[in-house]
Amino acid sequence: MQIQRDSFIGLTLLSALGGAILGVLIFIAASHVYDFAFIGSGSSNPTSTQATPPLETRVETAVQKVQPSVVSILISKDVPTYVNSPEFNQFFNGTLPFGMSAPPQTPPVMQKAQVGGGSGFLISSGGLIATNQHVVSDTTADYTVLTSDGKSYPAKVLARDPSLDLAYLKIDGQNFPSLSFGNSDGIKLGQTVLAVGNALDEFRNTVTMGIVSGLNRTLAADNGTGGTEVIEGAIQTDAAINPGSSGGPLVNLNGQVIGINTAMAVDSQSIGFALPSNLVKMGADQVNKNGKITHAFLGVRYQTLTSDLIQKNKLTVTHGALVARGTNANEPAVLPGSPAEKAGIKENDIILQFDGKDISDNSSLSIQITRHAPGDIVPLKIWRDGKEIDLQVTLGELK
Repeated sequence: MQIQRDSFIGLTLLSALGGAILGVLIFIAASHVYDFAFIGSGSSNPTSTQATPPLETRVETAVQKVQPSVVSILISKDVPTYVNSPEFNQFFNGTLPFGMSAPPQTPPVMQKAQVGGGSGFLISSGGLIATNQHVVSDTTADYTVLTSDGKSYPAKVLARDPSLDLAYLKIDGQNFPSLSFGNSDGIKLGQTVLAVGNALDEFRNTVTMGIVSGLNRTLAADNGTGGTEVIEGAIQTDAAINPGSSGGPLVNLNGQVIGINTAMAVDSQSIGFALPSNLVKMGADQVNKNGKITHAFLGVRYQTLTSDLIQKNKLTVTHGALVARGTNANEPAVLPGSPAEKAGIKENDIILQFDGKDISDNSSLSIQITRHAPGDIVPLKIWRDGKEIDLQVTLGELK
């Protein structure tokens, strides 16, 4: 099975950290960074005594609300263009002067050309746009945003985050139609979802419908530069996603963003993935406040507990993250001077809960940390020497 994003870079889809590896190959389309968007149903039931509108009406209302805020992102850069000389044409016409076996070399002319495209969506009336990092990863390219009313705006990339595959752009102007964020922690399996975007970088405002088919997926990807990009906590959906839709919003039927679409399974029956909206909102808040995206830092090495690990170590707990050193002497379990050391975490401790949430395969410690910002004060529940211990840590900033 293959998964397509936007650059012809191979990726591998994994289960949640510590789980089994799924045989999935992901692609990021380099020659064409296409764009798409998503819409999903709300997670809460109406409290009104009035009858719930039929699904068709709710879908139409959500699409009408979302479409004006979804944008196309065009990528352009200087590329070499070869200009044919008269001798070049004579060569192919068979009329070169006597004694010439090949046309003279003509140096290329650099000209600006569109080399790809992607999707994004407005999250402020002042022109702030969210998209995938892989859509705007080329720092030498120029980016242009096309809004739903057909207007064109030069765009500036404010921040890129390869670790979460998020990026934020800015266009000049006011009173743009923007989307609000829903709580991605509240979405449920089986929610109705719709995809709205520019399929194949050609068919704008394409709408497809499906459900949320999985939660807390982990994607591990070759980032094309020799490193690995891991995305945890992704939302899985079976709504039809087409090349050209990366960076579009996944929203509920109330028109609120619950995710941003980043990957699709090509050799399968409609399996796509979106980043949770809570991460997108947190990144946007950081960009607005600090002009950059930051990540929280705890400072431990750990293994998520599995049944084999529990049996091997004869543990009496059923979940958690075992704080353990690496294979080398320079890989301590707790990094010196880290927030974890200052909080009193020790090697062989088992972190049972982080901010009141159990640590498990479906909710790993790294996922929990990602959902917090530097400076957050977080309660921990630790298992040490057969006893539960309550600690508190002030998260640092990952450098």
